[in-house]
Parts: sequence; C-alpha cells; structure tokens
Amino acid sequence: MEYRGSDFYDNPDHFERYMERRKAEENANDTLEKPVFQELLGCVKGLRILDIGCGDANFGRECLANGCAAYVGLEGSINMVHAGRKTLEGWDGQIVHARMEDWDYPQAEYDLVLSRLAIHYVQDLNSLLQNIYQTLKPNGRLLFSIEHPVITSTLQPSGTRTHWVVDNYFTEGYREQQWMGGIVYKYHRSIETYFIALQKAGFVVEQLRESKPVRAHFLTDETYERRLRIPLFLFYSAKKK
Repeated sequence: MEYRGSDFYDNPDHFERYMERRKAEENANDTLEKPVFQELLGCVKGLRILDIGCGDANFGRECLANGCAAYVGLEGSINMVHAGRKTLEGWDGQIVHARMEDWDYPQAEYDLVLSRLAIHYVQDLNSLLQNIYQTLKPNGRLLFSIEHPVITSTLQPSGTRTHWVVDNYFTEGYREQQWMGGIVYKYHRSIETYFIALQKAGFVVEQLRESKPVRAHFLTDETYERRLRIPLFLFYSAKKK
C-alpha cells in the first residue's frame, strides 16, 4: 500500500514499528536531529507555539515543561493524535487532528512555529510557508527540520536507494521509499529551493544547519563514524519580517 505523509502511521503495524524504532538506542532522531533542533530553538519560556506534524507530542510536553505560554500540535495521523493527547494529559496543551496543508491558520497567533521531519512530505511548499508566515506574530520565528535533500535524492522511482549516490538532484518531485513494510512518498527538492521558498514567503533566513554528528551523543565509535559519512537532516531557522 502507498502513503503520502501522515496517513502512513494510521496503519497499526507501521505505527507500532515506528514507535518501537524511536525507543532504540542511538536512533537518528535523538542523536542527530534533536540536538541541533534544540540548539536552534533556544528558550521557549512565554512563547505561543504551533508544532506542525507534532507526532506523539513528546517534544510539545518538553516545551510546556520549559515554560511556553501555549502549545498547539497539528497532526494528520489519528493514531499519532491519540498518542499525542495521551502524552499531554495533565498539561495545558492541545492536539488538533488536521493535515498541515488543510488547516485554517489563524492570523498573527504564534510566536514560534516548529516542524520536525514533516515538511518533506508536502508538495505545495509555497502555500504552506505563506500560511505559516501569516500565522506568526511580527518577528515570529519558523524552525523546521527535514530529511536532507542528498538523502531524498537517492530515492529513485524503483523505491531503492542508490548506495548513497546523489542522483537526479535537480529533478524535484515525489520519491518513493520502501520503509517499515510500506511505501511512503517524500517530496524531494533542493537546498536552494527551500531557501528561495522561504524568502518568497517573506521570511529572513537566519540559520541553515546540517546534522553533523557530535561524539558525545553516541554510545559507540562505530555508530558515530558511520554517521559522519552523510548528512541525514537539514535545518532552517527563519524570522518573519
């Protein structure tokens, strides 16, 4: 069966496998993506936060524990919505069941919009960024991570990886990936395309980062050295003018 985005996790087998994978020691999310994201994030105290593609909302609970003024998580998978609401039990946060492409974004509501490893599923990036721009307050920030374009470029129409060889890099569009027993589609676009789309929406891009590994985040030299071979994730931090 084929999936585009959050509906992948509404298959109970995929959802269970994914949640188990996230518990694994030295998983890429916790060793490579999260440290950079937290560094770029900084202090959230007093901020009104929108988290796009919030998943099980564990990061939302951390934001609330660190003093954010409000937290709204947007999630398209109903399985993830249920998990997120359970995660936030006892906390003053909200999980909304809606696809990021379809939600009615309120005007000038949030100080900070976050998205971790979700925007690479979206085809109409320009419309999404325009919605995010208008939902931010003046000087509000957007911070997001995506699967690195050198990774999505290795996903070819056959669905197989080309041994980490970057191929058809400037041919943008959906790429097929066989993952955890299903087929998922990720939208490949270049680093430049993301940058230009942010500028077109009105953002000032403040930082661009890659997931360069830090030895302290790994239990073994073997995993650390393997992660030095290729960047898995890309990060953008941008501000509303």
